[in-house]
Amino acid sequence: MSPSSGPPVIFDTARRTARLVRSDARFASADFLHARAARNAVDSLDTLLREWPEVADLSAHPGPFAAALAESEARRKVGPVKTAGDRASRAGPGGEPLDLPDQSQDLIVSLMSLHWANDLPGALSQIRRALKPDGLFVGTLLGAGTLKELRGVLTEAELEVRGGAQARVSPFADGYDGAALLQRAGFALPVSDVDRVTVRYPDLLALVRDLRAMGETNVLAGGGRPLTRAIVARAAQLYAGRYAGPDGRIPATFEIVHLAGWAPHESQQKPAARGSANMRLADALGVKEQSGED
Repeated sequence: MSPSSGPPVIFDTARRTARLVRSDARFASADFLHARAARNAVDSLDTLLREWPEVADLSAHPGPFAAALAESEARRKVGPVKTAGDRASRAGPGGEPLDLPDQSQDLIVSLMSLHWANDLPGALSQIRRALKPDGLFVGTLLGAGTLKELRGVLTEAELEVRGGAQARVSPFADGYDGAALLQRAGFALPVSDVDRVTVRYPDLLALVRDLRAMGETNVLAGGGRPLTRAIVARAAQLYAGRYAGPDGRIPATFEIVHLAGWAPHESQQKPAARGSANMRLADALGVKEQSGED
């Protein structure tokens, strides 16, 4: 795709949608990351002294947020949660316009979906436009450290067996760029945090079964040669040899990047004007100011 025609197509949204549909029957057996993200989102809402009458959930799997909310005192402050868009629009955020009018929502939630956006800043901008002034966005996406072990052994195994390798694990955003992404999309008071989770599996195939049940398997755009049994077997051998603990189980790292930002409003706290400080930095830190020669 040429630069003038839009952002590059990294993911095949049609394949991603099909994987999500296929995962529905097994999702409850592997929803632990989504449940964790949902609990964190609900806990964040519970600390805020305000109400959200109009609420939209853009998550590819919207069930975990509703379930976590039902078990929290925050449910008293949150209106009925509507699932926005169809499965395809939630599978590939930002790929098509949201079916939400501008400035119509008090709260928008998107859990564990935005890492599949071909245009992440664009997807966030759509969300910001759908929020009322001073409306809140709470979201999560998988970060750069996710599946780092799997990424490494698959590449090495394919190089050994085939003599060349291609990407098999999605490129994930750096969690430390989260606040900057929100700011770029026009959010005020952006906040980003990274939650690292290590899950232990009996073997590589058990990890792959969970990824399939989540709908999180590879959908990178473009053609590619499928993995062979020999490559998978070698990857499993490398994984066990390099990472297995005394009990033989292998770790899989997941990074959940938590995002929160507000649609701009005149009532929000503003940063102080440049040069308006009335205290020296040395005084604020309680240290003695020294010259460059010291």
